Amino acid sequence: MEKKIVGQVSVEERDEIQSLFERKNGLSELAKILTADNGELYERLIKDMGETGTKFQNWWTRMSEKYNWKSAENGKWEINFDTCEIYLVIEK
Repeated sequence: MEKKIVGQVSVEERDEIQSLFERKNGLSELAKILTADNGELYERLIKDMGETGTKFQNWWTRMSEKYNWKSAENGKWEINFDTCEIYLVIEK
């Protein structure tokens, strides 16, 4: 695995993706314990997971276009929440 810094975001931008990241993880954990038997709640969870996933992906798309980050075919971006640095991680 290769990992290199390709950019940095502002504190406000970091806060936005960190909030979405935490929400996405929380919803995933909830999905592990909630069953379809809980009808309405289950439907709301599925809807929220979809909306949060879309917002999460849109953030990465928006920021990559704004900052023109380098990308790679087998790569993905990661953020260091402490430093606001963006890394390109390439699986070998």
